[in-house]
Amino acid sequence: MSTGVIILLIVIVAVVVGGALALAVRNRGPAGGHTLKRRFGPEYDRTLARHDGDAKAAERDLSERVKRHGSLRERPLEPAEREQYETRWAVIQERFVDSPREAVAEADRLLGEVAAARGFPDGGRYDEQLEALSVHHAHHVHGYRRVHRAVHTPTAADGRPGADTTGGTEELREALVEARGLFDALVAPERGIGTRRHDERSPRHRQAGRSHSGRGHLRWALTRR
Repeated sequence: MSTGVIILLIVIVAVVVGGALALAVRNRGPAGGHTLKRRFGPEYDRTLARHDGDAKAAERDLSERVKRHGSLRERPLEPAEREQYETRWAVIQERFVDSPREAVAEADRLLGEVAAARGFPDGGRYDEQLEALSVHHAHHVHGYRRVHRAVHTPTAADGRPGADTTGGTEELREALVEARGLFDALVAPERGIGTRRHDERSPRHRQAGRSHSGRGHLRWALTRR
């Protein structure tokens, strides 16, 4: 076999292999299934369920989210802003004991406000904001989804058709506990910029935390992480 024929065969094999690799990468999507699953964690599973188990459709959905929101850079909070938000969350936990639904509604509003302050889409565009949060805080975003759904789902007390008669206070408590994970992630000090650690809060906020720590198991449960 001549040298020219050998070279031609090598070129053909290289083209075929290269084409197969390119097709495989294209079919996997921009980030690849394994990469997306690792990045989104439980949010990947929820998206997969929403697409009735269609992995390609779910991965296209998540890849599009990354394209739209992956370049977003979160704006650091000033210490005074962080303290204000932490104090408001402590008040929400206090309020839950006597007015659980109102407290959860306030938590929903506060999460939207803090997210907007960090540079995410405004809370008035909830779906877009939630989508962007899922790209950067995938392991905590479901808590926000739960409190928002709890606030906007009709209940039996509303007297409206199609009201949700399940859940109640315990469901609201669980939603608020899970939402705390996203709140903590959003107000956490940026590393390396000299802000106080979570255990170095101001005396005023430490007092707010103590004020709800000894009034029964429900408040203790709300502060669990």
